[in-house]
Amino acid sequence: MSPTTTILNPTRVPAPVADTHTALITCTDVFRVPPEIILILLLLGFFSTVVLQGHGRHTGGLAEHEAQTAVWWRRCRAAYAVVRHNSRCNGGSTFDRARTSRNILGPTASPARTKGVITADEARFLGVGTAADQRDKLVLLLKEKGLLSSAEVDELRAPAATPATPALQPATLTAAQTVSQKSEPSKPAAPKFIPAVAPLRVLQVDPPKRDGLIPDLKIGTGARIKLYGIIKASSIYDSSSPNGTDMPLPAFIPNNANSPTFDTGPTAGREYHVKARFARIGANFEWPDVSERWTLTGRLEFDFEGNFTRALNRNISTIRSSQASIRLAWGRVDYKATEHTSWYALFGQDWTPFGSSTLPNLIETTGMGLGFGTLYERAPQMRTGVVFNPGGERKLTFNPEFAIVMPAFGLTPTNVADQLGFGERQGADSGRPEIQGRFVTQWQLDRAQGVAPAQFIVSFVQGRRTAVVRAADVPLCAVGCATPNDFRIRYPQGVEIDTSRWGYTGELQLPTRFVTVLFKYWNGADLRWYFVGNLLSNYNDVTGFTNAFAGSAIDGSPVWFGLQNGVPSVVPQRAVRAQGGFVDLGFPLSRILGADPAGRNAGWQLYLHYAYDQAKASDARRTAAALSTITPGTFTSFGNRGNKNDVGAATLLWKMNTFLTFGYEQSYYRTRLAGGAVHWELRDPDPIIITGWGAWMGKQARSWHDLRSEFSTIFTF
Repeated sequence: MSPTTTILNPTRVPAPVADTHTALITCTDVFRVPPEIILILLLLGFFSTVVLQGHGRHTGGLAEHEAQTAVWWRRCRAAYAVVRHNSRCNGGSTFDRARTSRNILGPTASPARTKGVITADEARFLGVGTAADQRDKLVLLLKEKGLLSSAEVDELRAPAATPATPALQPATLTAAQTVSQKSEPSKPAAPKFIPAVAPLRVLQVDPPKRDGLIPDLKIGTGARIKLYGIIKASSIYDSSSPNGTDMPLPAFIPNNANSPTFDTGPTAGREYHVKARFARIGANFEWPDVSERWTLTGRLEFDFEGNFTRALNRNISTIRSSQASIRLAWGRVDYKATEHTSWYALFGQDWTPFGSSTLPNLIETTGMGLGFGTLYERAPQMRTGVVFNPGGERKLTFNPEFAIVMPAFGLTPTNVADQLGFGERQGADSGRPEIQGRFVTQWQLDRAQGVAPAQFIVSFVQGRRTAVVRAADVPLCAVGCATPNDFRIRYPQGVEIDTSRWGYTGELQLPTRFVTVLFKYWNGADLRWYFVGNLLSNYNDVTGFTNAFAGSAIDGSPVWFGLQNGVPSVVPQRAVRAQGGFVDLGFPLSRILGADPAGRNAGWQLYLHYAYDQAKASDARRTAAALSTITPGTFTSFGNRGNKNDVGAATLLWKMNTFLTFGYEQSYYRTRLAGGAVHWELRDPDPIIITGWGAWMGKQARSWHDLRSEFSTIFTF
């Protein structure tokens, strides 16, 4: 007798087997016997042996029953060999395999389990083997439960009337094959090509795939969680950083509200930083739903680029004690209406539809082009949209979406405690949401391997801010009025002043196999909140006014009152208009130079970036208007203020492996003033004229620049 063993499918009657206590099933066998079945066989073997031996002593058929007992013991030993095989091949328990395996039973078994027709153990048993094997086992199980007739079984199994698959054939065990065979850990397949440069896209277009999240954690409710994050450190040298920050900012920002001067001292203001507050951690979520049309996902993300502490035990070490702050926190619902159309709604804090679709590939992300033309923001919002994919060779996709967004303008209250406690309020005081929207057209421009689809995006924003002046904050009229209370008589209950924000963008992303081109143009008014417009918001327009006096809004921001044609009036406020944009080129150097996709040189990329941000010169100069501290009622109509910022950068990245990237970035930041000397428009015998612009390196200057060098290491997970 040959030393082989046949183990049949557990749904069929087992046949007698030969002694194979030295045999092991090979890992190439398609059929895997679940450990639960093996334990049942072991118990049956044990109890049957005891019963048969006892029965044989009383009936005299001892030889016959001993032979049957030997058969059972051989089955137990074969079952034990299968347990060892399963542990070696499957790499863990049934729970572990069930958590990571893909259910290929199709639409038949899932509803059956949901409705209680099959148990959880039966479902795990059915999940073993090929698709054809699983189908046959399910049909036989339903027949045993009386749910299918023999004719129905034959009909359901008819399509599978082909030569039997290995999963339905007896598994042959040979000692010669298996004793020498050892399992080896599987290795990931080597990459076959080097991908092109992918645009940095923080707003998705394609809807999420149902059950597409491979979780790190799975909690009892069925929700699945996937963690991600980066640990990033940079060594930074700035040839001039007059604001004293670890991120680049525009120059010629006033030292205080009444002074347009800018002074770096005797030097350019060089600085050196080692920064680790880039660190970021997040989690993607997916929640289950009984309907296959609905997909529920979410994201929570925070970083350590927030405020520095003011706690007593951290006062000395504040510079290394930045606090965690929220970046993203949203939940999303997707509904698959048809094969080509889906609808979605998002609730929470996410990147704004206006302007955030296209971002540059810069190492510096604390202030990613802040004040230098990038335009982006994250804000609380409620957003809805439709994704329509008509298909075709180019995978054409359309995505219109609309959002109501928290109105915010980035205006710092005079009282810092109010800002820490409540945040800025002029947007909320408008009593209405900000309206945003975007329309994305996506298509596959280059069909080479590893190339992302192209996108053309247009977006818009419309919002309003309101400055509320209480009656007690309306100023007295010291000069030129009939009575000192003329302003309070005109506005006995106080007054509100409104300005509007508007803006639009045109964005283009063109990935190809050898270069990826990003382009963005934006235009609008009062875009400080989006880190552009020279970081200017609004100004008091004193054109046509004589004499002006400072009142204050409820948050402490200045609101002026004056005489217009002799009538006491509040000075209107205007939004600062601006325009700008950037172009970014990404080159996959390793792909261009034909590097080995599996080698260490497969991860080289080069980026070239230029951006500009230009506020309308007349608006920028009016933001520097100031009241005289010497002669009440007098003021300046204009002042010196930077109105154009630009930056050029070159970034070289080397991705050592999936988890570690090294980068070096050389950049040149520049600010230029809106020309003209500051002058006082006084109407008394002693005019005061202040000449000059700002002081850089102890000398008057109309432009400033910073040569910035940054080396960075980025660990991802």
